[in-house]
Formats: sequence, structure tokens, C-alpha cells
Amino acid sequence: MATTPHARAHTRTAKQQWAGGLTAFAGVMLMIAGLLSLFRGIMAIAQDDVFVTTPNYVFKFDLTSWGWIHLVLGVIAVAVSFGLFGPAMWARVAGVAIAGLVIIANFLSLPYYPVWSVVMIAVSGFIIWALCTVQPEDPGMRA
Repeated sequence: MATTPHARAHTRTAKQQWAGGLTAFAGVMLMIAGLLSLFRGIMAIAQDDVFVTTPNYVFKFDLTSWGWIHLVLGVIAVAVSFGLFGPAMWARVAGVAIAGLVIIANFLSLPYYPVWSVVMIAVSGFIIWALCTVQPEDPGMRA
């Protein structure tokens, strides 16, 4: 059975829709992760007694320092998420990088807020997956 040009055009459109859907998913999730990281940073800066203190932790920082780290990561993540709503390759690369940094920051601050850190690690993993599996065929989407 031969494929018609119309069938190939439909397949390409379906792939483009799939790629666009995953990129939109990653953009929304990165925005949510960024906002939650921003709020977590504000909580740590404003009121240190919200978090558990760990006396003998190798990566021990002052909780205010962790708050600033999460606040900055959150602001950058929200800014990058806006770029993901357009077909920009820089936003995909930056999204993977910032999601990786969010994973590292949440791993290092695991003893201070354990359950939330694990949730954010998982969400960031899904963001990286969604941004790395998209392979748009349209040259306009690669710009």
C-alpha cells in the first residue's frame, strides 16, 4: 500500500503536534517548578524555622543561603519557561540546564525539606525528559 502525499503531511503534522505538546508541558511544568522554588526561597529567607535543621550535614549552608539559591533558580526557571512557549532552541537547552540545577539544589537541600525535595527532583526529571525527547522535523521549530 503506497502512502499518499496527504498521508505523509498528516504524519508530519501529528509529529509537530506531539513535539509542541511536550514542549508546552515542559514550559508549564518549568513555570510551576520555578514558582514553587521561588516561594520556597522566600520561605527560607523570611522564616528559617519552617525547615528542619540538620546538625551534621556535609553540604550545610545557612538556611537563608539555601533560600537565596532557590529564589534565584526559581526566577531563572520562570523566565526560561516563557521561552518554551515559542519554538526556541535556546529555551529548550536552558530549560534542561535549569531543571538540572533545580535537581542538584533540591538534592543538596534534601535534609531541610525532604519530601518536597524528592517531589521537585521528580518534576524536574519529567521536564528534562519532555525537553530531550522532542525532535521537531520542521526547520522553523529549530530556530
